Amino acid sequence: MSKPDTVRFRYNQAILVAATIAFVGALPLASARAYLLPVLIVPLAVAVWAWRAGTEADARELRLRALAGQRRIGWDQILELTTDQRGRAIARLDDGQQVALPAVRGTDLPRLVAATGQTLPQGAADAPGQ
Repeated sequence: MSKPDTVRFRYNQAILVAATIAFVGALPLASARAYLLPVLIVPLAVAVWAWRAGTEADARELRLRALAGQRRIGWDQILELTTDQRGRAIARLDDGQQVALPAVRGTDLPRLVAATGQTLPQGAADAPGQ
């Protein structure tokens, strides 16, 4: 469970609903023959990913969650928060890596930075790639 000062970004939960419908729709196919049972793995994996994947931020670090793991990045390792051409948030790290932040859009950057207790300069979130 997240603390009250943790900001969470998750993908739209309609993905979870679609995965559930796909799972129910695949049941007749999977029950027709035993070798078709693995067909159920795909919608199940999508459902778990939709429920789990995203980004959490607090004053100490970012937690990037995926289907089967997570990565923690301290704010001291982040040189810059920016966006790509599609409007997704990117963190540039001090070791030269660029990490996409799951479920975070460029318009969410002010809320992400607010989790640290800081604010963005006026107009910084308006320009793409900045």
